[in-house]
Amino acid sequence: MQFIIDFFIQINDMFLKMTWLENIINKFLENVIRINVDSLLFKGVSFFFFDVIKIFILLTVLIYISSYLQSYFSPERTRKILGNIKGVPANIIGALLGTVTPFCSCSSIPIFVGFTKAGLPIGVTFSFLISSPLVDLASMILLASIFGWPVALAYVVVGLVIAVIGGTLISVFKMEKHVEEFVLNSRTKNADFEEQDEYIMTKKERHTYSVEQVKEIITKVWMYILIGVGIGAVIHGFIPQSFIETVLGDNNPFSVIIATVVGVPMYADIFGTLPIAEALVLKGVGIGTVLAFMMAVTALSLPSMILLKKVVKPKLLFTFIGIITIGIIITGYLFNIFGYLFI
Repeated sequence: MQFIIDFFIQINDMFLKMTWLENIINKFLENVIRINVDSLLFKGVSFFFFDVIKIFILLTVLIYISSYLQSYFSPERTRKILGNIKGVPANIIGALLGTVTPFCSCSSIPIFVGFTKAGLPIGVTFSFLISSPLVDLASMILLASIFGWPVALAYVVVGLVIAVIGGTLISVFKMEKHVEEFVLNSRTKNADFEEQDEYIMTKKERHTYSVEQVKEIITKVWMYILIGVGIGAVIHGFIPQSFIETVLGDNNPFSVIIATVVGVPMYADIFGTLPIAEALVLKGVGIGTVLAFMMAVTALSLPSMILLKKVVKPKLLFTFIGIITIGIIITGYLFNIFGYLFI
């Protein structure tokens, strides 16, 4: 049994944590660039180059895999699956389908509109809208590469629970009438989609689609990754730990709320927020506070809320924001209290 555990740890260190890459970068900075290993500059520069290279390697592989899986779930197939299931089970499936779409919140909104136009229940479409930017295969594995599998799996479970509860509450509150009229008026009956023949991709087309998704998504997010890693490097290398702990440490009872509020105005996906989260954890910030920040950035970013405002009325928008905000804050405090179980 110990042999299996040791083997898994070695595989995890090699392919996810990439400790070999960190060693190469550190030796290069020390022996070639001649930066003092004990200096703040070394810590910041090492963090920046290691995280940038690691994230882009993992991101390329993971987007390809998740996009290949996603190619089996065409919009027509997704509508048929969700159209035949009602109630909470439909919300669960909507949330799970969101995990195979590697999109940021802004990219998910057009799909949300398409599902709404197709006549799917509003709660189900919101479960998809919440989970799509919050939880996916790539984010889970990237989280595991930094925080370990227990935290990554717990994050995924919590994200799905928030998506299911959020969509269910919106259904219970009967918020469908608060979708803008131009969306509702253009609805197409589910029967229309059932009559359409679904096109099945060949293996070559799935490969081509996955490669195109890698190029498209990396083109969209590379700048945010560099900015996120840059901020993380500054936090890790130059900002005193005492300052970080004062603002976001466990001794501040409002740390989770502050992290949530700070995350909302930002626009990035989970790939851009991970380096910042990693740096904050290394500075002693509680895992719950860090996860609250990540969730706020990915699920409640200001640009995505502006886009959503164009297709839903204020009452539904603020209900959505309220449900997700409360869910994130509760999650943050629970992780801070019970985080020792996952580290």
